[in-house]
Amino acid sequence: MAHLVVVPHGQDAKLTEWCNEVTKIGHKIAKNGTFQKTRLRNGLRVISEQIPGVRSISLGVWVDVGSRYERTNENGLSHFVEHLVFKGTQHRNAKQIAASLESLGGALNAFTSREHTCYTARVLDEFLPEAVDVLADITCRPTLTANNMNRERQVIIEEIKESLDNPADHIHDFFADTHWGGHALGRPIMGTEEIIRTVPRVRLKKYRERNYCAGSIVIAASGSLSHQKLVRLVRDKFELPSGEIEPAQPQIRPYGTHVAIKTEDTSQTQFCLGFPGLPYDQPDRMALVLLTSHLGGGMSSVLFQKIREQRGLAYSVFAYHDFYRDGGVFGIYMGTDHTRVRQAYELVIDECRRLKKRKLSSNIMDKIKAQVKGHLTLGMESTTARMQRLGRLELLTQRFHGLNESLKAIDQVTATDLTRVARQLFDEDQITLVALGPVDPNLFDDVNSKPKVKD
Repeated sequence: MAHLVVVPHGQDAKLTEWCNEVTKIGHKIAKNGTFQKTRLRNGLRVISEQIPGVRSISLGVWVDVGSRYERTNENGLSHFVEHLVFKGTQHRNAKQIAASLESLGGALNAFTSREHTCYTARVLDEFLPEAVDVLADITCRPTLTANNMNRERQVIIEEIKESLDNPADHIHDFFADTHWGGHALGRPIMGTEEIIRTVPRVRLKKYRERNYCAGSIVIAASGSLSHQKLVRLVRDKFELPSGEIEPAQPQIRPYGTHVAIKTEDTSQTQFCLGFPGLPYDQPDRMALVLLTSHLGGGMSSVLFQKIREQRGLAYSVFAYHDFYRDGGVFGIYMGTDHTRVRQAYELVIDECRRLKKRKLSSNIMDKIKAQVKGHLTLGMESTTARMQRLGRLELLTQRFHGLNESLKAIDQVTATDLTRVARQLFDEDQITLVALGPVDPNLFDDVNSKPKVKD
C-alpha cells in the first residue's frame, strides 16, 4: 500500500522539510523484514528493507542505463563510466576510494549490464553514513580527468581482450550479437576496442550527464538500518539533476533462424542455442523460471543428466533466461568436442520438443518447484541479494514483490502452464544457434535454410 509521508513529532527539521518534497512512501511488511519506499519530487527513489538479526547493510545505487541505451558510437560507455568513477572524485583520489570502505571491513564494487549500472557497498550498520558518502561521491561527483580516462582505456581494452581470448566467455557475446541481429541488446557490454581507444572525453562526459539524473536512479538498501536515517543521509549527500533518461530503443529481433559459426583452432567447441524470451513483468515469468530450471538448472536437470551424465558429451551444460523490461532471451550453453556438436544439438532439440508435447508429471512439478523455492529462499538470507532484488524490481516493475508473494506464484504454476510456455518459446523457426571452435561451418545449413519471413 502507499500513503503520504507523516513525520513523527520531534524529527529533524531538515528531514521534515525535505519529506515535504516527497510524493509518496510505500510501507509493506515482508518476511523477516520491513520494506519502505520514498520518492522525492525530483524523481530520486530511496527503497529499503529492514532485516532484524543482522549487523550488515548492503547498499546499491541503481542507474537505469546500460549498453542497450547506447548509440552505435557510444557502445561501451556505460561500462567505461562505471570504471572511471572509481579513479577520482572532487573529494577522493583512486587510492582513497579503494580504501574508504575496505579500511572499515566493508566492500565497494560495481557492475554494468545491458539495462542497468549498479554501484554497491556492504558495511557494518554503524558505517552506513560512510557508505552513503562514498557512493554519493563516485556517482555524483566524479572528475573524469583526461589522465585517468587515458589510463583506464588500456585497462578496459585488456578486459575486452581477455574476454575474446576466453571462448567460454566470448560465446555469449557472439550469441547475443547473432540473436539480436544488430539491435543494441546484442552489442557487447564492454564495447569495442576501437570505440574505447578513440572516444573523446567530451563525449564520455556528455553521456554520463545525459543518463545520471534523479528520475532514473534508485537507492536500494537492505539490512540493519532505519529508512528515515537512510533518507536523511541520501538527502544530504546525493546531488543529482532532475529528469529521466531517453527511452531505450524498443526490443526488435529480426524474424527467422539466426545461425553463425566461427571456425577457430581451439581444443573444444563452444555451443549456444536459444529462442526469443519473455519480459520481466510478464504473467508467465514463473512458469519460464521453472521450465528453465527443469531443462538446465543444476546437476539434476534434464540436460545435465542426459548430455553429461548419460552421454559424456560436455563438462558444463546449463540453461538460462535473461529477462528485460520489454523482452528476453532463452539460451542453452555447453562446451563439447567438435565431433559431438550435432549430437548435442539433437538432444537439446528433442527435449524442447518433448516439453511442447507432453505435460510433466505432478511428481516432477513438485520437485522443480521445491528446487526453485529453495534457491529463492536461501538467496534471501543475503542482504546483498535482497538489496539487488529491491533495485531490480523497482527499475523493472515499480513495485515490490515479497518473498511470500513469489513463493505463492511458484505454487500456482501448473504443468499445463509449462507446456503452453514451451510451445510459445521453442519455435524452431525463431531459433538462434552459434558455435565457436574447430567445427564444420556447414554443420547447421539445414537449420539456417528455414524461411526468414513470418507467414
